[in-house]
Amino acid sequence: MKNIIEYDRAIDLRIARRLKSLRSESGWSLDELAEQSGVSRATLSRLENADVSPTTSVLGRLCSAYRLTMSRLMMMVEDEFQPLLHRNEQPVWKDPEIGFRRRQVSPPATALTGEVLECEIDPGTRITYDGPARPGLEQHIVMREGELAVTVDGRTHRLCAGDCLRFQLFGPNTFKTPVDQGAKYLIFVV
Repeated sequence: MKNIIEYDRAIDLRIARRLKSLRSESGWSLDELAEQSGVSRATLSRLENADVSPTTSVLGRLCSAYRLTMSRLMMMVEDEFQPLLHRNEQPVWKDPEIGFRRRQVSPPATALTGEVLECEIDPGTRITYDGPARPGLEQHIVMREGELAVTVDGRTHRLCAGDCLRFQLFGPNTFKTPVDQGAKYLIFVV
């Protein structure tokens, strides 16, 4: 248990450093980033100092402001590229507040764009993203277990085990699980 807590803390520290460097590279003050992202200045400061763990929603807003996918941000916090990433080495990011877990299946690589994520959402959870990091981002969601409602471009798609939803993302999107069932799925980002 101690190793898991230390690993989670290490990820939070790396995310904090990356968020601070992204803001610096963009030439934004905390106030300017707050305006761009819709995240309060106080929360941004606490995130950059690793005083709190980021939530899925907040990271989504920051990624939109920086025009990055969340996966790209997570790749930036990882170390050097290795073509093979064994399951026990794949970083897992968690948002325990809402019951969301995200495993970076693809080896991190800043020079490569495609990636695979393994996600799990608890029953009765709703995650809303304000928009894509990059307009037109292509995603393929492959359901492994459970049920998931994905709303893209104002249209809701209900997915069950074995289903695949392919789309380009231009606006807000929502992932929602029923109160009695969670969801396990893969996301292929192109």
